[in-house]
Amino acid sequence: MQFDPLDIGLFVIVLIVLVGPFVVKKIERNLEAFLFVMGVLAVTVSNFYNKSNLVETLGYTEQQLELIGWNMHIVMEAVQEPVIKGIVPAVLLAGLIFHYGRSHAQRGINSILKIIPLKIVVFLIVVILGLSSSIITAIIASLLLVELFNCMPFDRQTKINLVIIACFSIGLGAVLTPVGEPLSTIAITKLQGEPYHAGFFFLFNQLAIYIIPGCIAFGLLAMLFTGKAKMAECVVAEEEDGGLREVVIRAAKVYIFVMALLLLGSGMKVVIDKYILGIAPQILYWVNMISAILDNATLTAAEISPSMGLDQIQAVLMGLLISGGMLIPGNIPNIISAGKLGITSKEWARLGVPLGLVAMVIYFVWIFYVPFHIEFHF
Repeated sequence: MQFDPLDIGLFVIVLIVLVGPFVVKKIERNLEAFLFVMGVLAVTVSNFYNKSNLVETLGYTEQQLELIGWNMHIVMEAVQEPVIKGIVPAVLLAGLIFHYGRSHAQRGINSILKIIPLKIVVFLIVVILGLSSSIITAIIASLLLVELFNCMPFDRQTKINLVIIACFSIGLGAVLTPVGEPLSTIAITKLQGEPYHAGFFFLFNQLAIYIIPGCIAFGLLAMLFTGKAKMAECVVAEEEDGGLREVVIRAAKVYIFVMALLLLGSGMKVVIDKYILGIAPQILYWVNMISAILDNATLTAAEISPSMGLDQIQAVLMGLLISGGMLIPGNIPNIISAGKLGITSKEWARLGVPLGLVAMVIYFVWIFYVPFHIEFHF
């Protein structure tokens, strides 16, 4: 299939989204607004597609055509989904709770650190939040993560590294139930009919063998990154000095961020359908690294199908989950954590990209070439 000018335009937008935050400081400082503009531009470009041609070449239905370009459905989804999915209300509510309860959390962490070694505490935080995120949601887990590490005696760089590692763990663990994150909800919805009849524990049964060891491995890695941090009383982080105003601003930034990712996903739907769907799972696994900048829930909705085999489903989902931790836009926990701690795109990518690539290689070999798989049954 040949590239047409509109396809090239959308690919250029993807390239700008990937490169922009790393080379232009103003973009890095205003990442939410930048992604929102790119999302609007992507939907605008997709609006010019010849819809009759999409029916002929890709077999689009009337319902699918309604999701291409600007229309009331796209606008309402972008406006409502950050709230309906509970992302913004959770960030705002948890921010208020943590704002007023921070002193108690600080005293609690100080007491724990006097009894339990620092590295063990870090290991437990990363593993427990990772695995429990499928129940308490990835949003709450990431908010807890930041508050807990705010009370830890680490320098800024160590704190950043630990948060990135923990976000990989949360991003993996949240998929185990449809409660954890939108990706898992959409996957269950698309597979609930024939032949899988996916229920609440379907993803746990299929992916736990990959997810649980992954969360533990990230916990062990976090222990290594604690280094020789000296014990100290935890203090209120500088980014919290804005008080209640900062809590509201953070929730507003998350709202714009999620809206931007939804628009980007909608705008890119056509090129995803044209060039990504139908390729071999081994290739699709690596192609799904675009999840680092696009909403992985949108990609899940486009790629997952009940006609796929279980190995294909596993490959698609694992590729999306792992690569989602590589850059800030890749996952809600990344967005929340980076915003709350003031982590820049470059700071995140410095560890997130190489760590994600190593994890991608390990899981690729495991999924496709290691004849070892245990299926749980609940």
